[in-house]
Amino acid sequence: MYYVYILKNSRDKTYVGQTRDLEKRLAEHNDPEYYGTQYTKRIPGPWTLIHREAYGTRSEAMLREKELKNGRGRDWIKRHILGGC
Repeated sequence: MYYVYILKNSRDKTYVGQTRDLEKRLAEHNDPEYYGTQYTKRIPGPWTLIHREAYGTRSEAMLREKELKNGRGRDWIKRHILGGC
């Protein structure tokens, strides 16, 4: 399984990513010694998982990640995940 995930920090910033190992990836985003997560290192955490979707292939997960990172996807996140108008 591959996962598309959405993280949120205490300043209400969100991050969208995809991975095969969700638990490990979340730990990497919050590990100050790990530098493979450049965006989440520039913006203070801690980062918490607020949404995840499972997909059978990496290509499906990457497609969904790309959808969520565009304008309509960001709007969808605001309406359905963050509860905004």
